[in-house]
Amino acid sequence: MNKKMRFLAVPALAVSAVAMAGSPAMAGHDGTYSSTLGQLSGTTGTGTVSISVQGDQAQLKLQVNGLAQTFMDAPYPHVQHIHGGAQGKCPTPADDANADGILSTTEGAASYGGILTTLTTSGATTPAEGLNLQLGGQGGSYTIDRTITLDKATQEALGAGTAVVVVHGLDPATVTASAEAFNAPSDLEPSLPLGATSPALCGVLTEQQMGAMPSGGADTGVATESSNTAGMIALGGGLVLAAAAGGTYAVRRRAEHNA
Repeated sequence: MNKKMRFLAVPALAVSAVAMAGSPAMAGHDGTYSSTLGQLSGTTGTGTVSISVQGDQAQLKLQVNGLAQTFMDAPYPHVQHIHGGAQGKCPTPADDANADGILSTTEGAASYGGILTTLTTSGATTPAEGLNLQLGGQGGSYTIDRTITLDKATQEALGAGTAVVVVHGLDPATVTASAEAFNAPSDLEPSLPLGATSPALCGVLTEQQMGAMPSGGADTGVATESSNTAGMIALGGGLVLAAAAGGTYAVRRRAEHNA
């Protein structure tokens, strides 16, 4: 069986098209924005992110540890993005509308909004790359350290305090939901498991002063406990992870219980 991963070229999550198209060039958003990423839906992963901005250029440093490790006997691809255009916060357990134990991407979208910038390991960082598994973080622990270009919408979200980093891809070995819930059809792509497309880590990017500690998801220790219940809003499109060749998708984690 061919285990090579594929990705779907479909539109990314729509975000306030009128505001993005009509916004003038913004200035005054230079600075360093950072967050300690909090855990969602039972993930045991951790992460930190720092973005140092000068004009439309930004030095991105993302460190992730302890997420799901394998995908069809290969490193699990974790895609991550700067989201915006919404309330500028991470979702809470109360946003799990169907109470299945998993905060899906669409359930969280009311809090963090649509994709503004894709935090890829190389290449382009536009929303169109938000689905590109080959440019996602690979395996349970990885680092992204590169200079990227920020568009106007991302700069404005940083300045407004509504930019949120979300890392996708839950681990079936640690998720709080049942196996049945994890493997239910994804809210974004029914051929995929819900858990594989759902957020695992989340943190609000906050401008830092010299010597200040990163803030965001770690304000209360866990991002899922950091804010009040958000009302659901309708957002079109969204993140879709690719099915493997042959239409079969499996997520497995190397057991370490005997270590």
